[in-house]
Amino acid sequence: MALNLRQRQTECIARMLNLNQPINASGTANEEVYKILIYDKFCQDILSPLIHVKDLRKHGVTLYFLIDKNRKPVSDVPAVYFVRPSQQNIERIISDASNSVYDYFHLNFSSSIPRPLLEDLASGTLNSDSIQRISKVHDQYLEFVTLDDNLFTLADKSCYVRLNDPKATDREIEEIIEKLVSGLFCVLATLAVVPIIRCPRGGPAEMVASLLDQRLRDHLLVKNNLFSESGNFTSSFQRPVLCLFDRNLELSVAIQHDFRYRPLVHDVLGLRLNRLTVQGGAGGGMKSYELDRVDPFWVANGNLEFPEVAVEIETQLNKYKKDVEEVNWRTGGGNDGAEFDGTDLIGNTKHLMNAVNSLPELTERKQTIDKHTNIATVLLGEIKERSLDLYAKKEYEMMVRGGIDRAELLSVLKGKGSKTDKLRFAIMFLISTETIPQIEVEMVESALREAEVDTCAFQYVKKIKSLNVSLASANAASRSNIVDWAEKLYGQSISAVTAGVKNLLSGDHQLAMARTVEALMEGKPNNPEIESYLVLDPRAPKSTSGQMKGPFKEAIVFMIGGGNYVEYGSLQELAQRQHPPSSAKHIIYGTTEILTGADFVDQLAALGQKMGLGSSTPSSAPA
Repeated sequence: MALNLRQRQTECIARMLNLNQPINASGTANEEVYKILIYDKFCQDILSPLIHVKDLRKHGVTLYFLIDKNRKPVSDVPAVYFVRPSQQNIERIISDASNSVYDYFHLNFSSSIPRPLLEDLASGTLNSDSIQRISKVHDQYLEFVTLDDNLFTLADKSCYVRLNDPKATDREIEEIIEKLVSGLFCVLATLAVVPIIRCPRGGPAEMVASLLDQRLRDHLLVKNNLFSESGNFTSSFQRPVLCLFDRNLELSVAIQHDFRYRPLVHDVLGLRLNRLTVQGGAGGGMKSYELDRVDPFWVANGNLEFPEVAVEIETQLNKYKKDVEEVNWRTGGGNDGAEFDGTDLIGNTKHLMNAVNSLPELTERKQTIDKHTNIATVLLGEIKERSLDLYAKKEYEMMVRGGIDRAELLSVLKGKGSKTDKLRFAIMFLISTETIPQIEVEMVESALREAEVDTCAFQYVKKIKSLNVSLASANAASRSNIVDWAEKLYGQSISAVTAGVKNLLSGDHQLAMARTVEALMEGKPNNPEIESYLVLDPRAPKSTSGQMKGPFKEAIVFMIGGGNYVEYGSLQELAQRQHPPSSAKHIIYGTTEILTGADFVDQLAALGQKMGLGSSTPSSAPA
């Protein structure tokens, strides 16, 4: 059975809401036990894409509050707390218990609570004579946000900036890595799998891999550990591979304009936690929509180019109209005025019953069509106003051709688009072109200044690129000195920042990360693209850890420093295009945070400012 992260996390939450007792066959908690749910902001984000407000009642939850809000006492009802293990939350729980806000406290922490905080909780409730109100304390290992069956994020903001900050201390870097490892451990514990770990050497990916390997090894020494139910598999066929990458593997995909529906909705309309708010049609007010696996149109068409989505909306609308006409005809609405003689009473009654039964499905289809018609209309307005189709087309051509004509370049930079659009295009020019004459770089900078664009991000990428050129051209004797200087200046990850040959789109237009994942899952020896990748197996003795290489049917891919829907779509396409179907792959994609192109450029700009590059005034342009 394929790994389904969304389903597993939802099951864990349902069990938590059932006071950590087994749930019934319908997958819901005991409705007879009424309870109050208390959560912090982070855990609210965990719950939001998985359980809707209307579903909480099915789990016996009658009231729900944020932990930092003032709440009135409620007696004789258990309170289920779902919060991060932080000092602030522990203090608030002690306060609630000492003030008898609730009679029974069922405490659930999103990750393992550190011993010092557990001791603070014990001493605080003891001192206030309220420890008897603490019914249970559980570590849930749920500190990640699942947005789809195969998509999760650790919601760790600005991770790329913090990892690449030239002023970051070793201790600060270690704390970031520890936090990422904790989040990944939660994902693996929820799936109940111990994977084979693969990663490139050097940088954050190796640091995360090494620490995660050690943490899994330590945990597996415990007799009744979190992975006991998964069995002691030693065959790579029965275990997934965890592929860890650093954002610098492929900067371009984090910056480029994409013209597919799901990435476009995220990039332009600000999809967050599977929700977005857009202007309603015909001058109406703002409308909020949910876009998740329950929406069949979103699931089926998320990876299509925008023009194809518009055609599909029209097709679905015509099919809906045809089905409505057929229902009307079958129930007598289209019999051209013929007299009813009563000879087909049973037949007409049957048609009427079928029509009544089909009404909910037709209504739901119409709501879905209206929703995507409205979203597509708003998107089309943005596309026309900002020439987003032109940006997507020219950036794609730049990556394939490895450059762009000077006149075309300036035409785009001086044409339509927001300041951020132009900045992203300029950075894509830097990344996709191997060698650029200085005069062209100056022309681009001049065009950006003319458009009043903050150039910090551009200057940062330019500096990194010049450094990579220096590394490539340096002789063996001096290279180590440059590397030492570069690592000190740029933090943990300086390799392959610009799109050299291996980071450009290949002949079949597959992203570099997808190609690498495919190679890692195949596990064939002597593949130059992955030959240098580390192999870590937490279940094997360290002396033999590097021997297991695949092939694998399942993979968990994790991008450190920010991911996006373009990469997610690329990996799902990779999983689905396997032939024959018996060789189909299953891939889960995760990242530190889901970023739009504008979000990531802001992080590049922050790094540029830390190094004193470019403008100091941040751009106020819309994303």
